Amino acid sequence: MLDQLLVHQVRRRVEASGLPFVVEFWNGEQVGAIDDAAVRVRLHQAASLKAMADPSLGALARAYVEGHLDLIGNVRDILALGDRLCNAGSCAPKSGSEGWKWWRHTRSKDRKNIQYHYDVSNDFYGLWLDKRRVYSCAYFKTPDMSLDAAQEAKLDHICRKLDLKPDEQFLDIGCGWGGLILHAAERYGVRAVGITLSDDQHAYVSEQIATRGLAGRVEVRRMDYRDVPEHGGYDKIASVGMFEHVGRANLAAYFDKIHALLKPGGLVLNHGITTATPDAGGLGGGIAEFIEDYVFPGGELVHASEVLRAAAVSGLECLDAENLRPHYGKTLWHWVTRLEQHAESAQRLIGEQKYRIWRIYMAGSAHAFDRGWMELWQVLAGKGVAGSQTNYPFNRDYIYANT
Repeated sequence: MLDQLLVHQVRRRVEASGLPFVVEFWNGEQVGAIDDAAVRVRLHQAASLKAMADPSLGALARAYVEGHLDLIGNVRDILALGDRLCNAGSCAPKSGSEGWKWWRHTRSKDRKNIQYHYDVSNDFYGLWLDKRRVYSCAYFKTPDMSLDAAQEAKLDHICRKLDLKPDEQFLDIGCGWGGLILHAAERYGVRAVGITLSDDQHAYVSEQIATRGLAGRVEVRRMDYRDVPEHGGYDKIASVGMFEHVGRANLAAYFDKIHALLKPGGLVLNHGITTATPDAGGLGGGIAEFIEDYVFPGGELVHASEVLRAAAVSGLECLDAENLRPHYGKTLWHWVTRLEQHAESAQRLIGEQKYRIWRIYMAGSAHAFDRGWMELWQVLAGKGVAGSQTNYPFNRDYIYANT
């Protein structure tokens, strides 16, 4: 009886929407724009009815990942239609706290969470990332740049902002597959240390250091940022795509640690995803819960204003801030396209369910950046000498010179 009621609700919602998609029930019955459908939703069992009867982007993503339904069509069309179907802003960001707990960000919990996401398969990530395996927002100087070129441009953009010089001591917090530390050592002559909690990333970067003949100039450590020794200090520090794992409750400790690690006159660049509005506790419509359960356990987003405040409270002077939001949407669409092009190989490496997770998560994130629900901020800050930052150039010209 309940199933019949839900079937009726699905039919009514699809027909009333007027959107160009079809819902196909497990018995072969179809409802919707059968002749000109851009998207086909194939329901496999009664368990998928609830997600369609009262849809949210999170519920639809969960049903797709669990194999209760298939989403057939161009993934951009799928996300756009899903957004319109949800209607009334229920999928947009909500205000308020999400109730994150301090224990989510203990050392052991953070290590487990990082390994869950990153220790999937180096070969899997190699299918759809650029040749340097940079897993963060690229920098498209022109709209038609290739992903490889845009990621190289991003690495240069960071290195130029930090004004890297030969033989400076450079730390990359959350170094991923080593793209930044290898680039900074080879192109800018720094002595680099990268840290990661991922076993797979550590093994890959170690191999790259040996292959490129960078032993003695580049080092990778399997280490929590809270445990980096402070003796000696670093001239420059970068944190790229790691900040989202820190947690609001740990912001003060995070920037205090960076301040302690920086030499006087040193610079730090923090590159991370933020919420679009100051009072946003996260993405609504079940999206945050989906990401927590399937993608980034323990992840938490804050607004850029909280980044600036926390850095300042820790004694760091914020010198420059840049929002790369449209660049991240473009980056993610590149990743989704490349992942879909290698769908069979990806499914062999990580299985059907994880393939679905990455496909819908990255497409959904691209849609969220395009819609302005999330932002990507690069914040450059410095540790003063006697309260004054004397080494930072007077204007931005040095960043863009000879580019």
